[in-house]
Formats: sequence, structure tokens, C-alpha cells
Amino acid sequence: MDDIPIPVPKNSSRFMDQLRIFMRSKYLAFKTEKTYCYWVKDFIRFNRMRHPKELGKAEVNNWLSYLATNRSVSVNTQRTALNAVVFLYKQFMSIELGELEFSNSHRPRKLPVVFSHEEATNILERLTGPAKIAASLMYGSGLRVMETVRLRIKDIDFAEQCLFVRESKGEKWRRTLLPKSLIGSLKTQIRYTLSVHQQDLDEGFGEVYLPFALSKKYPKAATSPSWQYVFPAKERSRDPRSNVIRRHHIGEQQIRRAVTSTISSLGIRKKASCHTFRHSFATNLLRSGTDIRNIQELLGHSDINTTMIYTHVIGVHERGISSPLD
Repeated sequence: MDDIPIPVPKNSSRFMDQLRIFMRSKYLAFKTEKTYCYWVKDFIRFNRMRHPKELGKAEVNNWLSYLATNRSVSVNTQRTALNAVVFLYKQFMSIELGELEFSNSHRPRKLPVVFSHEEATNILERLTGPAKIAASLMYGSGLRVMETVRLRIKDIDFAEQCLFVRESKGEKWRRTLLPKSLIGSLKTQIRYTLSVHQQDLDEGFGEVYLPFALSKKYPKAATSPSWQYVFPAKERSRDPRSNVIRRHHIGEQQIRRAVTSTISSLGIRKKASCHTFRHSFATNLLRSGTDIRNIQELLGHSDINTTMIYTHVIGVHERGISSPLD
């Protein structure tokens, strides 16, 4: 359960505990919480364990410049570190840093690796069970692995042939495609999920985790079939937040290991992972003439510039450009 926040004592006087509690009150994703805490700790260590209240604009500038010049972090990594420290001061400590002046990272942003359609289908054919359906959703719907394992039964609309992605990065809801070829497999998976859920209910369990205190607003929702995860874990486990025994969803690592192993067995020599399916989804839509704004919406990108990187992945020959030698 690597996406479950660790318990934090409510009355703790520790600085990092107070920061975590504040982030949870703002409903930040747990991955964002972990990332921000990592960079805040890095900032404090860089300044020889001095309290952030004793530091300010000059120390932030020095640290961000150090990340670029001494640790050679990428543009995106430096931007994440900046977001973390700005959140710390502006949101948590209510301190305005003003306009920052630091050395920007010049490490170029890499183009995303993509599968050819043949490579993607070969991988999917080798996969079995939940890993196959999950990878198919990443390739056919553009889901992240995190979004795939967190899918709930109510998120799948077979009538409208679409998926609703609610538990996503940045908690931004979106609607995306449901491939027709996956409908049969998903219905079979849901039948299995409901049978597992019924067995849990018969044994006195059957509650599922609900985000944002929805369990208080809708007391019966936790045992409702529609709220159950599409990909339930094999075993029930104790939720560290509430000490309640629940059935969580399967772990992201379970899907990642299956995909990585299959990629290796097929001899595909690309630096590929589960996320490569999402990149391939976007690239294939672009190849087929889908408008970039529609792709942005399906992927859930806030900034069109994030989506525009896929225009660089498309081969120049696919844009009608030929080499003079040819």
C-alpha cells in the first residue's frame, strides 16, 4: 500500500509532521507530499539544519542554483524543488519570498520513449491477468499506472464507452476513451471483483477506502459495489490510517514488474516502462490526426506545452519531410 499516507501524530510539534498535516488538509496527493517533503529536507540539510524561519530568499536562490550547477538536475527536477520550497514558505509559513533569482538548469528535457504499435501489442499479448488489462488501459486510454490500479467500478461507463479518472495526479478529474476491445475483459474482471467483495462481506469485512472523508458523508458507500477497486489486492490488510482491515487495490509495483519483465523477454532495447504506454497512446493519437487540445484533455495535462512535446516524437517523414538524399 505504497500510496497510503503514513500516520502523523496530530499534536506533534515536529516541523515536518506539521508540514505533512498541513498538506493533507489541502488534499495534496500523497506522492506530492512525499516529493515536497524530500525537497524541503534537502533544502534544510543544504543550509546545515537551520530552521526555514531563519532562512529566506538568498538561501533559496543559493540552493536552487546549487541544484543546477553542482548536482546537474534536469529542468523539471529543479522546477519541482522550486514548487516545494515556494509551497513551504507561501502556503505553510505565509512568507512571501518575492522574485527569486537563481541559476536555471540547462540540462535538456529528454524526448519521451514510445513503443511502435507492433511492440505494444506484442507486450500485451505476453501479459496475463490483471497486468494485461492494466497495461491495455495505459495504452488504449492513456492512463498512468497509478490511475489504473486506483480505478473503481463506478469509473467505467460501458454505455458511453468512456472512463472517468478521478484519483489522478493533482486530483484533476478527466474523461478519457474506453477501448471497445477491452469491454469484455473489463466486465469479466468486474465480475471477479464483485465475487471477492461478496466474500469479504460474508466474512464481516468489505469496506474500501474512500478519499476526502467521503465515508462520513456517505456511510454506506464504503461497502457499495460501485466504490470497489477494479483490481483488488489478493489479501486484505490493515489500513495504517484507521487501523481498519480492508482490501486495497493491487500495488503499482506488481504491474511494473510484469511489464518490465515482458519488455526484457521480448528483447526490446528501449528505456521503456509502464509510462511508455501512455506516451505511445498520445503519439498514436497525434499520428492519426487528433487535435493536440483533445489529446491534452484526454491526458489531463494542465499546460498545453506539456502535450506539445509529443509533436517532437513524431518522425519528420510522417510530417511530409524527406531527406535530400532520398
